[in-house]
Amino acid sequence: MKTRNLIKSGIILLACAIVGLGGVYMFWHTAAPETACASCHEIESAHDIWAQSPHRDIACAACHGTALSSGLHSMTEKGRQLLAHFGGQPDDEIRLNEQQVIETVERCRECHAREYADWLSGGHSPTYADIFLNELHNEDEQLSESCLRCHGMFFEGTISDLVAPLDVRGPWRLVDSEIASVPTIPCMACHHIHVEGSPAVRPDYSDPVTIAANREPRAARVGFYDRYERTHFDAAELPTLRLSHNGATVPVATDVRQRVCIQCHAPNGFHEAGSSDDRTPRGVHEGLSCGACHAAHSNDASGSCVNCHPQLSNCGLDVETMETTYRDPTSPNNIHFVACVDCHDREFLLALSGTD
Repeated sequence: MKTRNLIKSGIILLACAIVGLGGVYMFWHTAAPETACASCHEIESAHDIWAQSPHRDIACAACHGTALSSGLHSMTEKGRQLLAHFGGQPDDEIRLNEQQVIETVERCRECHAREYADWLSGGHSPTYADIFLNELHNEDEQLSESCLRCHGMFFEGTISDLVAPLDVRGPWRLVDSEIASVPTIPCMACHHIHVEGSPAVRPDYSDPVTIAANREPRAARVGFYDRYERTHFDAAELPTLRLSHNGATVPVATDVRQRVCIQCHAPNGFHEAGSSDDRTPRGVHEGLSCGACHAAHSNDASGSCVNCHPQLSNCGLDVETMETTYRDPTSPNNIHFVACVDCHDREFLLALSGTD
């Protein structure tokens, strides 16, 4: 009889413990952050920025997941954080590791499906296998630590931890084959989630005529994640590019978003236009921003000519069929740098402009 009572008592206590833990778990993930996550000082600074961000109405767990979101992995991680907190050795700079960043990308997709689809179809969604096992590139330029600055910002290790051998002969292999399909430029390479801003709101329909005039511009906030500083820099905080070509200064667009582009599409150390991976427009497109032709996320520039040009150019040719890399990638006339003199002689241009 005593044994049966002990078993019953044990079952009741276990049930109470499960219900109690379940209640605490539900409270922790449904209560206001001020009484849950943000009650720990490690999270306080992140919460303060989140409270002023466009995502302020999105619960923490919607992006960060819960202790059970990723099974044993997330439970172990949250357990370590609790032990560190109550053990008196908290980490005051909690940052997402690469696996968490990729998991968050999937959660971004739930709300930003169109942006995700554009990113996936564009030029900024290559995987580690696409970049670091590319034989043509690896034979031409030896892989180095600087590769990770743009292709692997969140990778936790050095270039030797990622790929071998580090030479131009190959054959190359990833040290950890499981990351082959992991994207090297995830959303948070350019987007800082905890950033000041306001959620979109419906306009005032009491006076429809003024809706367009009163609408505040909502340019996307972009920045650059520096893997060495382990922090995001807003586009406005990045330096303005200074370029020269044949000794003359090249005018650069004032669009601050272009400062993000040039962090990776950068010229050589002498700031020579067109060197290294620089694609800053000059020639007939001098002064234009990357965003003038390339769509956000997809980087698609097809059809961009008609946004600015009439069907025929000043010289009577259809701009979309001109001999440039816009029409043919093998053309010697790079669309980023093409100038009138690349196709026309000086006399023709003078006659066209009506000058001597």
